[in-house]
Amino acid sequence: MFPRSSGILLHISSLPGDYGIGSMGREARHFVDFLQKAGQHYWQLLPLVPPGEGASPYMSPSTAAGNPLFIDLEDLRERGLLTAADLESCRYYAPDRVDYDWVTRHHYALLKKAYENAPQSLLDEAWAFAQEQADWLPDYALFRAAHDHFDARLSAWPDKKLLRREPEALAKYRTLLEKEIGSYVFNQYLFFQQWNRLKAYANQRGVSIIGDIPFYVSPDSVDVWVHPELFQVDPATGKADFVAGVPADLFSDVGQLWGNPLYNWPAHAADGYQWWCDRIRHTNTFYDVIRIDHFRGFHSYWEIPAGARSALEGRWRQGPGQALLDAVQKQVPEAQFIAEDLGDIDEAAHNFIVGSGLPGMRVLCDAFSDIWGSSDFLPHNCVPESVMYTSTHDTATFVQWYTDIADEAQRDFCNRYTRMHYGDAIGWTAVACAWGSVSRLAMASLQDVLGLGGDARMNAPGTMGPHNWSWRVRMEALNDEVSGRLREITGTYGRLW
Repeated sequence: MFPRSSGILLHISSLPGDYGIGSMGREARHFVDFLQKAGQHYWQLLPLVPPGEGASPYMSPSTAAGNPLFIDLEDLRERGLLTAADLESCRYYAPDRVDYDWVTRHHYALLKKAYENAPQSLLDEAWAFAQEQADWLPDYALFRAAHDHFDARLSAWPDKKLLRREPEALAKYRTLLEKEIGSYVFNQYLFFQQWNRLKAYANQRGVSIIGDIPFYVSPDSVDVWVHPELFQVDPATGKADFVAGVPADLFSDVGQLWGNPLYNWPAHAADGYQWWCDRIRHTNTFYDVIRIDHFRGFHSYWEIPAGARSALEGRWRQGPGQALLDAVQKQVPEAQFIAEDLGDIDEAAHNFIVGSGLPGMRVLCDAFSDIWGSSDFLPHNCVPESVMYTSTHDTATFVQWYTDIADEAQRDFCNRYTRMHYGDAIGWTAVACAWGSVSRLAMASLQDVLGLGGDARMNAPGTMGPHNWSWRVRMEALNDEVSGRLREITGTYGRLW
């Protein structure tokens, strides 16, 4: 379990920078320096995989690949793969939001140019990397190249022989799309080079990385294409009879209809959950600690008929339970986890989560709904083996909750509990309250540290649009005054070491 410590939640995309989206370059290193000055030992990220539908990193085309949009373009210029004039075409002067359509179009054009400018020696290194990652990268590169070639989702590919992965079709498209495949391989080589450097930079300064692993995969993913037998899909068409989601909970009165394919758990059990063990092993090379999203899905999952109008048409089905966790523990004993145990958790699921021995989550902006003080999320009601958050990427920021969502009774209880008075900074009050909790690890979204409201919310579950996944921080906000105050609070509550 964690020593008594704290950290900040901020995705790479939210970092400042000149090219429309945060990157793994100078600004990321500056943020690590900010965390070190502030006495923080953890930096939590959302999944580093390429985003999928709606720019969501939880609907990725791959469970193993890195997001090329995070590649530091300045590094490519310094290496002679791009010119200063090339970078000028990609400068973006709206610093507060990511425009994913613009960023994707311009960044991929520059990454293609970098690939075309790469010397043979560098291309040879990239192909050697592809061989080292042979269990996923060649298939991923072919999948993405074919996806572009057909300009269609996996289930709509016109060549059904390729959809079924017939050997002749695979050989045909590897030849036909050789250059495009090489470009995707090259992008992953660059990503992993830069990520490994950034992670080492953070670790050397006492900052560990917490990263997310989505529970489900996208229906339009290489994982479904390569392993249809592990999902409840028709291997001939890639289409599912049932899809994932959750029933009504704190986030939505009508539940959430995610649309991911469900797992074929008997097939996973038949080979000892090897796909999950391999996935955890690979993810563990990205991060120091893995937060497993929707952890309750290992106990039971919500099954919704494909074509249903809402998630309310679903039902609970039994998951693999402890058998999967035991397999992971045996094969990847070094991995550390946080269990995302929010949402609709019944007694059986709660007992499973507690029995796993993994630390769960507590969220401060959900702690004051019960004005009688019995919430497990209140700092004094937490258990040491938990992680206390001021807010998460899926919730309102604490300031937004306090000003726009809480009713008068809830605000009054919050004021009395936190001893907050008129004129106090709501964000700093939330940080101090979380840092004072029993939980050994306390985390704050950067939005709460900066006292930002609803405009800075990262994601509103059950919705799609440019308001999701796009918030960015400005460089001037990451200043010594903020890091100094955060360090003072961290020391006050015994989280410096």
